[in-house]
Amino acid sequence: MKIFDAEQVRKADKSTMDSQKISSDELMERAAMGLFHWIHKRLQGAPVKISLFCGIGNNGGDGLALCRHLWEHGYHIEVFVVNYSEYRSEDFLTNLARLKDRKIWPNYLDEASVLPNLQDTELVIDAIFGIGLNRPPAPWVSQIIKGINNSGKFVLSVDIPSGMFMDQALQKDQGVIHATYVLSFQTPKLPFFLPDTGRYVDQWAILDIGLDEEFIRNEEADYFLTEQEEVRSCLKFRDRFSHKGTYGHALIAGGSFGKIGAVILSARAALLTGCGLLTLHVPGCGYVPLQTAVPEAMVQTDKGEKYVTGIEIDWKADAIGIGIGLGRENATASALGAFLKKHKTPLVLDADSLNILSENTEMLSLMPEGTILTPHPGELARLIGAWNDDFEKLEKAKAFADQYGCVLVIKGAYTLIIHKGKGYINPTGNPGMATAGSGDVLAGIITSLLAQKYDPLAATRLGVYLHGLAGDIGAHKLGEESLTASGILEHISAAFAYLRNRDIPSDPEDKAQEEQ
Repeated sequence: MKIFDAEQVRKADKSTMDSQKISSDELMERAAMGLFHWIHKRLQGAPVKISLFCGIGNNGGDGLALCRHLWEHGYHIEVFVVNYSEYRSEDFLTNLARLKDRKIWPNYLDEASVLPNLQDTELVIDAIFGIGLNRPPAPWVSQIIKGINNSGKFVLSVDIPSGMFMDQALQKDQGVIHATYVLSFQTPKLPFFLPDTGRYVDQWAILDIGLDEEFIRNEEADYFLTEQEEVRSCLKFRDRFSHKGTYGHALIAGGSFGKIGAVILSARAALLTGCGLLTLHVPGCGYVPLQTAVPEAMVQTDKGEKYVTGIEIDWKADAIGIGIGLGRENATASALGAFLKKHKTPLVLDADSLNILSENTEMLSLMPEGTILTPHPGELARLIGAWNDDFEKLEKAKAFADQYGCVLVIKGAYTLIIHKGKGYINPTGNPGMATAGSGDVLAGIITSLLAQKYDPLAATRLGVYLHGLAGDIGAHKLGEESLTASGILEHISAAFAYLRNRDIPSDPEDKAQEEQ
C-alpha cells in the first residue's frame, strides 16, 4: 500500500474530482459518510454523548458534515468550532450552513473561551486540523488539545491527529491530539509509523472514500506499507521432487564466549524458515553447545577458542549471516575485514559485525551489492550518525543505503526497510518482541530466505513480516510479557501456516486493520 505525502494527497483529491466529475463538497460528503458508518456500526445508536471539535478548514468541514449525519440518526452531539483563524474554507462554510438549517448551533471557541467540560462526554471526535498543518497550533489551541488529552475519553481523530505534521518533525512541547483511534482517508500517513509521532496514535484504520484508482496506481511513492496479500503472493512453493540442496546452504558465523546462545537462536530460526542446509562457524567454545542444541546444523570451529579469529570456508554458501554474538575483539574485526575482501556471497550483517563496521568505516565499501544490515537503534546511530528527529533519520538512512547499495533495516515498533530510495514499513510485531535474542531470530530468518534465492529486498520484507507475525501469534497465546525469543521461534511454523491460508489454533490480531 502506497503512503503519500500531503501534496500527493491533495493531488489525489483533485484527480478524483476531475475524473469522477464531482465537487469538493461531494468528496467531503463521501468522507463524512465513511466516518459516520464506521462509528454507527460500533455504537448502533447507543445513547452516548459525542463532543466534536472542528476546525475551520476542510478537516473541520469533514467534522461538521459528520455532525449532521450523527444528529440525523439520533445521536446526542455537542459541537465546538475552534476559531484559530479568520479564514474559513468554502466547504467548511457550506457544512456550517447545513447545520444551522437544522437548528444545530455550534459553540465557538477562541483565545478568551473557557475550556469545555468533557465530564459527561463519552466520545470525543477531533477534526480541528488536517494534513495541511505546517506550523504549531497557537498556545490557546494547544490548551484545548491538552484538555482533550487529559479528559481520559475515547478520542477519534479524523484523518490525522490534530497538531501532527505530515512531513516534518514536531517542535518541542507542540500540542498534538493523542488519538485512541484515527480514521485515515484512503491511505495511512507516514507519521503514524515513526517513534516521535506514532506515540500519538494508539490504533488506526483506513476508510476507502473512492479516490481515483488510476492516480493511486500510477503515482510514485517514497514509502509503502507491506500488506499481507503482498507477502503471501511472494512466498515460494516447494517442489515435490526437490531435495535439501534445492533450498540453499546457509552459513551463520558468530558467537563468542558467553554468547553462543545467540547463534543457537539464529540457527534454529534459519532452519525453521526452510533453508536446506546450515553450517555454523563459531569459536571452539561453541562446538558442544551447538551440536547438542541444533543437531540439524553442521558446525565448523574457528581457531580461536573464545572468539572468532578467521572466517574460512572452502565450500560455496548460498547466503551468509555474520555478527550474531560475534564480539568486537581486534582479531575478530580483522577477520571480518578479510572475509569481506574475499567473498561476495549474498550477505546479512547483524549485531557486532555492524559495530565493527562503524568503527572501521573503510570496510563498508567492501560489502557486496544488496547486503542486508539489521541494526537496532544504537547500532544504526553508530552507522549513519546521530539525528535530531525521525525525518532526518530517514534521510540519513536513505543516503547511507544509496551510498553502499545495501538494504537497511531500521528495527522498531514498525520496522522500516530502506532500499534504493524507498521505504517499506512492516505492520506486524508487538512490544513483547522487545526481548533479548529477538534480533538474532530475525537475522537467522532473513539469512535462510536469502539462501533460498529470494532477492535481498524480498527476503528482508518477507523475513521481517514473518518475524513479527510469529511474535504476534506468540503474544496472543502467551502474553506480551511472557514472550521470549524462543517463543517467537516456536511460532514461525504457525506464521507460515497463516500466510498460506491454513488453519492455526488462533489468528493473530492485525495491527494494521483496514475498513472498507
